[in-house]
Amino acid sequence: MDMKSRSSDLKIVSVIALVFMSCGANVVALESIIRHTPGAGNLINLAQIAVISVEGFLFSTRCGRQRSHIPLRHYILLVLHFFVVSLTSSYANVYNMPMPLIMIFRSGSLIANLILGILILKRHYTLTKYLSVIIITIGIIVCTLASIHKPDENNDSNVKPNQNTSFDWTVGILLMLLSLFTSANTGIFQEKLYQKFGKHPHEALFYTHFLQLPGFLLLLSNITQHIVIFTKSEPYIIDLTAFSLIMPKLWLLLLANCLAQYICIRSVFILTAECTSLTVTLVVTIRKFLSLIFSIFYFQNTFTSSHWLGMALVFIGTILFVDIPQRVFKVKTK
Repeated sequence: MDMKSRSSDLKIVSVIALVFMSCGANVVALESIIRHTPGAGNLINLAQIAVISVEGFLFSTRCGRQRSHIPLRHYILLVLHFFVVSLTSSYANVYNMPMPLIMIFRSGSLIANLILGILILKRHYTLTKYLSVIIITIGIIVCTLASIHKPDENNDSNVKPNQNTSFDWTVGILLMLLSLFTSANTGIFQEKLYQKFGKHPHEALFYTHFLQLPGFLLLLSNITQHIVIFTKSEPYIIDLTAFSLIMPKLWLLLLANCLAQYICIRSVFILTAECTSLTVTLVVTIRKFLSLIFSIFYFQNTFTSSHWLGMALVFIGTILFVDIPQRVFKVKTK
């Protein structure tokens, strides 16, 4: 039994490592695309979903011969969750929300999970968890205000003032809030499905992506427009041993993004079958922090002392949320 437990722990650690690495690579490719064309979110989402759907159809359903273990009506409800999250996230980029702000805002998924756990699952939490929610909330507010603040025009720095109107900020933040709480409810709903029908992460990965494809017909004009933009982007030469391959840079970045997203989302779905939704939320939150830090240094995003304070508060709140200090104290007293 002990060996089995260790094997399970090793599997979870390996999956978490894959989440960190692949999702980090995904963020790099995504931000590179968004910097060139901010409205490309629908095309990016379609490409990611198409790759996962093709792989799932071939291997998870065996070309449609394998029946689903979980009724399709439940997958349709999950799909509605995912589609809302994808759509609101994409249009947050259209309203020119800064990438660091988006990533920090999404780290509030722990707050959303806590609130929905109280409202939907009627759960009760310790005082430490409520305190952590307050700290995380303050951190997000600090980062939001720091991102909205316009630098002084007389400042000699190279930082450009944000040109968003108050309407842009209001709509962008509301979209991110909707995405946040919908995503949190997705994890809770998925956990309840696994409890009722058993753990089938690969099947769930396929159906929750494949069933989203018809929805993109509503976005066809936007997708077509960005296909043209991607095709006309700067050519990139890939030197191979036998020959050279010329490919538009944005299509190459999209390919990298799709591969990284496939590994990332597959790992997350495996994690949902092995851990509770709260644990998965914690892992994804920490991954977002690592991606945020990398994004700041790699892309040289504007990051003030207020951003660092907000990020520190969110991180401290996350540590308190999982009772790490209490667990360390217990280990020392044994």
